[in-house]
Amino acid sequence: MEQNIFVDVLTSLQRLLVGYIPAAIVGIFIGIFIGINRIVYRIFKRILQMARSIIPIALLPIALIVFKQIEPAAFVVVFMSALWTVIIDTAKGVRQFRQEGGNFRVAIHHIFRGLRIGIWVAWFTVIAIEMLTGGRGLGVVIWSAYNSRNPNYIIQAIIYISIIGFILDQLLDITGYFLSQIVLEGQQRDL
Repeated sequence: MEQNIFVDVLTSLQRLLVGYIPAAIVGIFIGIFIGINRIVYRIFKRILQMARSIIPIALLPIALIVFKQIEPAAFVVVFMSALWTVIIDTAKGVRQFRQEGGNFRVAIHHIFRGLRIGIWVAWFTVIAIEMLTGGRGLGVVIWSAYNSRNPNYIIQAIIYISIIGFILDQLLDITGYFLSQIVLEGQQRDL
């Protein structure tokens, strides 16, 4: 396990970032568009909640039928797993921003909340996809260790997955905090 774990970590991170980054960008833009207009927000709020309730890994068979290859299917499923939460929380943040007279910190808080939840869901989805499809990645490490009856490798892979998830979450949390502080300082200077 030790000699290939670095490649497995990089493979899993690649799957995550290739699906998550576009979901974050698209989700923020769509969320801003939806949040700006009260009527559009009310219409799409329920629709997006229904979309978010779909378990992402359940989309994998459909994506495999459409794309006929594991990697593009995996990227699409990871994209979809993060998209809905980012849209919903961004739209909520924009609505509250408008209701509170232009409080950017509220919008930033909601956007980064959506990004943080989105990255967790996307990360779990990556691991599940790898366990189901094989190849390389931390999910494959866990499944291979299970098949070879090696609980030590299972535990090691779970620790790697947890540490990576924690680091990604904290990076987004810290970034959101600093952006919020920059906005606060800018607002205080304007007063």
